[in-house]
Amino acid sequence: MNPELYLSYPSAFLIGLLGSTHCLGMCGGISASLSMALPVGRGFRVRQTVMLLAFNFGRIGSYVLIATLVALASTTAASQWSTAGLVLRSLAGVLLIFMGLSMGQWWQGIRYVERVGAPVWARLSPLTRRFLPVNHGGQALALGALWGWLPCGLVYSTLGWAALQPTVGSAALTMLFFGLGTLPSMLATGFAANWIRGLQSHQLFRKVTGGLLILFGLWTLPFLHLAGH
Repeated sequence: MNPELYLSYPSAFLIGLLGSTHCLGMCGGISASLSMALPVGRGFRVRQTVMLLAFNFGRIGSYVLIATLVALASTTAASQWSTAGLVLRSLAGVLLIFMGLSMGQWWQGIRYVERVGAPVWARLSPLTRRFLPVNHGGQALALGALWGWLPCGLVYSTLGWAALQPTVGSAALTMLFFGLGTLPSMLATGFAANWIRGLQSHQLFRKVTGGLLILFGLWTLPFLHLAGH
């Protein structure tokens, strides 16, 4: 077993946790609207928890599905193209660097990368209307599953890295841990949500987070590893 595999899961979780500012901007609004649409009364907290968990597990499930499809494609490419691994690793490193630059608010070039998924989202986004307004957990789950295909630079950055995993299963698990890392911010309510948003909007926090993502992207680039041999 490749020892780097053991490090990939907590690293993916950390990327999701640190990058969840991006998630709040992309998915936070729809997640908050699920709670606001619920009638306040007896059992409100239980219904709220069910709705939020269903939506987010649907979203994370889509990440796992996309990672599985990407890993299958990358495995096929690697079997037919000897340099596919180097190309994929380079792409993953560049995407992480782009995401770090965006998080640090130095450069927003990741937005150009997000346009890659726009055609798919254009076909899927009209389907979300079928599940609005959300009245039960099943609708929230389906809405989250669709929302997981929303073009997102942070998701694409992690997908590029997941494609480097040695098996399809490990690629799927990488995205699962990434998705779990985004949960705290997406589920937080009340004072905790305000505290998290305040922390993530802090300039120093964003720059440190962006710097860490850039360093991780540089570490992913293959030429640094080749230089060490």
